[in-house]
Amino acid sequence: MKKNTLDAVLRSTWNSVSKMYNREASKFDSTMAMGFALLNIDAKGTTSTTLAPRLGMESTSLSRLLNNMEKKKLILRKQNPNDGRSVLIFLTEFGKNKRDDSRSVVLNFNNHVESKLNKQQIKNFLEVSKCIMIESKKFENFIIN
Repeated sequence: MKKNTLDAVLRSTWNSVSKMYNREASKFDSTMAMGFALLNIDAKGTTSTTLAPRLGMESTSLSRLLNNMEKKKLILRKQNPNDGRSVLIFLTEFGKNKRDDSRSVVLNFNNHVESKLNKQQIKNFLEVSKCIMIESKKFENFIIN
């Protein structure tokens, strides 16, 4: 019997969750990426350089996402008063409403999954996830001098 590697389980699990979030987002004429962006834009405004790492996106992908969100009237961009070289991203009222939809989906899914697990399973999952995150940042297989 073939043993699954941890990264294979992580990838397939996230793939399944991602598909579910995109299915749900499509009901609101949105995408998972838009939903997560809505959840990560602060009321005081967020720069794209702050948003990209929160979403785990490269700047070109984020730029395309923000352009689409602007076309859908979810966000607006304003000059940063503290730094004339950057722009702050804000949610429109429509964007705030869509953020509430996104938050509802995330919380409902989280509650649904938690209802299938006991407290120890949740604790173990969070501990294992934390370990994987820490070790993935430190791991280096090939050291090239």
